[in-house]
Amino acid sequence: MPDTPNNPALIGPNYRCGAGEPLLLIAGPCVIESETLTLQIAEELTKIVAGLPIQLVFKASFDKANRTSADAFRGSGIDEGLRILSRVREETGLPITTDIHEPEQATAVGSVCDILQVPAFLARQTDLLVAAAATGRAVHVKKGQFMAPWDMKHVVGKLSAAGARNILLCERGTFFGYGRLVNDMRAIPQMQSLGVPVIYDATHSVQEPGGLGGATGGNRAMVGPLARAAMALGADGLFCETHPDPDTSPSDGANMVPLAEMSALLKRLVMIREAARSPLA
Repeated sequence: MPDTPNNPALIGPNYRCGAGEPLLLIAGPCVIESETLTLQIAEELTKIVAGLPIQLVFKASFDKANRTSADAFRGSGIDEGLRILSRVREETGLPITTDIHEPEQATAVGSVCDILQVPAFLARQTDLLVAAAATGRAVHVKKGQFMAPWDMKHVVGKLSAAGARNILLCERGTFFGYGRLVNDMRAIPQMQSLGVPVIYDATHSVQEPGGLGGATGGNRAMVGPLARAAMALGADGLFCETHPDPDTSPSDGANMVPLAEMSALLKRLVMIREAARSPLA
């Protein structure tokens, strides 16, 4: 029988994500556009969380392999992307994460990143999960938009059987008709009942898949309200993509939070989370 996953999950040399631990924040731009911009965002996020009870992990994708259109910008590619992410770690000291789409990418990404992220569309891909587990790194799996929360027990089972001990699950919305996602917030405690920490993805939850015709749309005005609800329900972490000027981003601009608004958002979320965890007088 596979061992029980760690809860709190261990991430990098210093972070612990789970019940009773500080909020884990996975934040950064959707995609790596340039080395300069990526470093700028990482450095600003470091300043924003200073003094807050937040454990920051920097995230950026080297490849957006599931873009709506063949003409869409995909990213820097794995070699250049991992070089830039390594530079982020060197300059800021932050743990880093990025997503993988093929089993063959896991070893290279695991040599650089503290967390390997498995995209929602690929949450059932056994070979991808096994390859991620084999790196010995923490693995963060987004619940498929087509999956029930309790179905994620099979994801945990596959990872555990392959040797993963530090497993994070993520709620990021469920398909509701065509081009719409909704959140059933019960998914947070339901997935926590599987014995692993749960992250809430506030920005992808407001996506409108295919909403712009040849690209995904979104409604960033709903990021704050949904994130507040997730904190009240006891989410162990928050995933939130951000950009200095989201409307110029080549990927997911419609649902990203402007970098200038992150500080106010996070301060409010910390207050809600601490209030929800405090015993009643």
